[in-house]
Amino acid sequence: MDPERRRERIRERRRNRPRRTFDSSVPSPCIAVCQIDNATGFCLGCYRNVDEIREWPILTAAEKTDILEKLAERKTGTD
Repeated sequence: MDPERRRERIRERRRNRPRRTFDSSVPSPCIAVCQIDNATGFCLGCYRNVDEIREWPILTAAEKTDILEKLAERKTGTD
């Protein structure tokens, strides 16, 4: 196969790939106080753990809502 045809086939495959969509309907609870408490493993600003912070952009709205409910409990448990 000639190089130009090969490049065109690669471009076509890229165009046909399913696009990732990120749910932005639930805002992040981040308040820019990004410091993990070694005792609890939660951020001192938003009370999420490292995994929740890292995965936030790819979570569904339902998963984000579940986390937000847990954050309220975590915050009252530390006051």
